Amino acid sequence: MSITYLDHAASTPMRPEAIEAMLPFYSEVYANPSGSHRFARQARRAIDESRDRVAAVLGCKPNEVVFTGCGTESDNMAITGALARSGGTAVCSAVEHHAVLEVVEHSGGRVVGVDAVGRVDLDELAATLDELAADSTGVAIVSVMTVNNEVGSVNDLDAVARIVRRHATGALLHTDAVQAASWLDLRTVTPHVDLLALSGHKFGGPKGVGVLVERGGPKVDPLIIGGGQERERRSGTHNVAGIVALATALEATDRDRDGELTRISALRDRLLDGLLAGLDDIIETVPRADKVAGSAHVCIGGIESESLLFLLDEAELCASAASACASGAMEPSHVLAAMGVDPRLAVGALRLSLGHETTDADVDRALDVIIASVTRLRR
Repeated sequence: MSITYLDHAASTPMRPEAIEAMLPFYSEVYANPSGSHRFARQARRAIDESRDRVAAVLGCKPNEVVFTGCGTESDNMAITGALARSGGTAVCSAVEHHAVLEVVEHSGGRVVGVDAVGRVDLDELAATLDELAADSTGVAIVSVMTVNNEVGSVNDLDAVARIVRRHATGALLHTDAVQAASWLDLRTVTPHVDLLALSGHKFGGPKGVGVLVERGGPKVDPLIIGGGQERERRSGTHNVAGIVALATALEATDRDRDGELTRISALRDRLLDGLLAGLDDIIETVPRADKVAGSAHVCIGGIESESLLFLLDEAELCASAASACASGAMEPSHVLAAMGVDPRLAVGALRLSLGHETTDADVDRALDVIIASVTRLRR
């Protein structure tokens, strides 16, 4: 392919081993895993083995892993399921993915501010939880993402957990870890939370399959009912091929992570250094020490994102301005607004995200195309 793909935060190319792992479940082991005959039991065994494999990478027990249809479903299930089970209020940070933010806002929940790099404001979080406790409303669930999907900032879930346990006793702590698997060992995250969401296509797996970890057993009411296939936690026929491929991709990501962090960090740094040297009136949105290796988000003065993305698309360079879910939005992203980024620069946001197939040649071409395109627009 001739394209230069720097949109891994939106979706990653599937890993070859994940594609190979899923093929038999389309052509050979195609029975419904909920059936009683031996052909069905083969499919069921594949799901059970995949559950074991996912649990090993996440540092949880197999019976805590629930397979879902995507990260959005996992996030929705966590929040709506917690509210349905216990009542109370949902709380989240202002920079959450819309799969969390809109559910919290729709339920009448509370949104907490963030600092200049996009991490939840811990003091404001504590004050909000105290306020809700004081008026007897109670807190059902707090949701703070592990890695931001736009700018790549990393939250300290250990610190968040300490505040939630101290100021909202009994509240569940949920994290959207959809962007985290490629960059962080989730064994260091899972112990701090009650609920954790993943999506297969963010780390080399297929679209249409996700995970919700419910530590300690069922924590929330199911979002989808009518069959109870996933041990009464999520109804609907299992996506056997997708589940097997997700487990395979997650294992490969975990195996390769240390080497990839070194390689991709160097590529990311070269890309950012080249843009900062080749253009004026440009800022690196989040310092590199505060974000994951694959994130190269910048804000460029004197242009609008939509115009730049049009030129990049013409040049067959794939990038974005914000979350892929909001790619058509004309207004600056809610993430940059919450971080307090200068609106003049925010309208020129460019999200460049690297992944396991990014090469030196991709960085070289991206620098040429982006600098030329910005220069053209400014003229």
